[in-house]
Amino acid sequence: MRFRSRCATLFAAMLWCVLPACGAQAAPAQATAARPGHAAIASSQRLATEAGFEMLKEGGNAFDAAIAVAAVLSVVQPESSGIGEGGLFLLHRASDGRNVMLDARETAPTGASTKLYENPDGTPNRDKSLNGPLAAAIPGEPAALVWLAEHYGRLPLSKSLAPAIRIARDGFRGDREFMEALAERQAVIRRYPGSAALLLEDGGVLPATHLFRNPDLAATLARIAKDGDAGFYHGEFARKLVDGVRAAGGTWTLADLADYKVVERAPLAFDYRPPGGPVYRIVSASPPSSGGVALVEIFNMLSGFDLSGMDRAHRVHTVIEAMRRAYRDRTQYLGDPDFVKMPLARLTSMAYADELRASILPDKATPSSALPRPNVAVQPESMHTTHFSIIDRDGNMVAATQTVNTWFGSCLVIPGTGFVLNNEMDDFALVPGKPNAYGLIGYAANAPAPGRRPLSSMTPSFVFGPDRDMAIGSPGGSTIITQVLEGILHFIDGDGAEQIVSAPRYHQQYLPDVVFVEPDALDAKTRTELRDMGYTLKQRHPWGDMNVAIWNRRTGEVSAASDPRGGSGLGEVK
Repeated sequence: MRFRSRCATLFAAMLWCVLPACGAQAAPAQATAARPGHAAIASSQRLATEAGFEMLKEGGNAFDAAIAVAAVLSVVQPESSGIGEGGLFLLHRASDGRNVMLDARETAPTGASTKLYENPDGTPNRDKSLNGPLAAAIPGEPAALVWLAEHYGRLPLSKSLAPAIRIARDGFRGDREFMEALAERQAVIRRYPGSAALLLEDGGVLPATHLFRNPDLAATLARIAKDGDAGFYHGEFARKLVDGVRAAGGTWTLADLADYKVVERAPLAFDYRPPGGPVYRIVSASPPSSGGVALVEIFNMLSGFDLSGMDRAHRVHTVIEAMRRAYRDRTQYLGDPDFVKMPLARLTSMAYADELRASILPDKATPSSALPRPNVAVQPESMHTTHFSIIDRDGNMVAATQTVNTWFGSCLVIPGTGFVLNNEMDDFALVPGKPNAYGLIGYAANAPAPGRRPLSSMTPSFVFGPDRDMAIGSPGGSTIITQVLEGILHFIDGDGAEQIVSAPRYHQQYLPDVVFVEPDALDAKTRTELRDMGYTLKQRHPWGDMNVAIWNRRTGEVSAASDPRGGSGLGEVK
């Protein structure tokens, strides 16, 4: 069947102390009791999904397919993906039930300092944190692809990177988002000769019919395929990157690249049991992602409510209040676990959830100003990220989210490399207590330091239920967590992949104290009742580009779906 839509160390010791059900151990026994027999892949680009199936046909597994999908996305979706970026890869190995997260987040260069991003009056200099060399952090994506091939895949990198190399060499036609992103970012792209040469034509946006070829990126990927990490982080190519960044005004060093390492981390794993219902094991991203911690908090709070017995308005009210409290804690406590001691044991405990739950009033919104945290006005976060989900014939699973922080990242292309460097430095709390470009604030826990990884909202997740398993995730900046939350709730309610990715969404992130809603998310009666409870509702253009793969172990059916909001995605089963 086929669904098509438009659209290196574990910090396990700390996590084992956080939750009894936490870690990289096996999922419930029934989750690996049988083989699916078919594979499902959902990604935001048709060519990427097809590349994943090409690897499975060659004898590869889900992890080989993930390399191919990620690499093709870096070619055909450079506005929101690329090897100049980083990401989080959540892996489930069917042979032993092991769950692990590959942390391939970018790291701050040695010269990183908050002073670099401040105006003379102490306010944030957004141009420096978003555009050009000072915005660029050390990429993690190439190291992740090499690590996946060496530790989990069956195929050599020369095979799994072949589709991306072929497409970069032969060319592709950009989709609507690609062209819109070029138009929006062309003024910044024009600042840098290497960027303008790659992404513009005679100083202007490429025509819609343009066949976009990128021989420099093909050569870069071929070098990684041949030499692994050494082909990117060491030697002549590393020197080219460092010289280019420093010539543009950045601070990178050869040691910054040579010292980059993928880190295998224990994901957060916890159980959620709806009142009167079965247990669901949820596995999600651990810090430096805030996604898993927020999901634990939210589901722990929701476990004390019978959502199925509520009318629509009260169910939405309850979920919003859980969102609000989890995002409040994200602001204050979370950061890079290799640098920051976080109160994870308390944040993820049921005792703490009991305290938070007790503060939720049954018929009244809690003003965010009533929660004891700094009151800083913020704006909603950007969508410039990609996610893909894979289940192979043996039951191996991948949920991977990778990000270019804003369209085309820093817009800086070092000549001869073929890719933009991501502006991930803006994900740090560059000026403590001040919002980043997309609305989230932070303090010392997420301050930049050499080698530190910025906090993320990426939430690649698995759900292991009594009959069905799911890989899920989405782009969407600060909305990622609530998208995955709502997707999991739909899954628990019995919805299929197409229903999950298509369902209308709502979002509350503590600050600003409003509830963002998609046009069809709430009916008129529910809107009125929520306003009467004290909520400010703000309609917003649909957000996200969710990709879901599901295995129904009872029927043997495998399904996949790509979000209709995206427009170019493909969820397919073979």
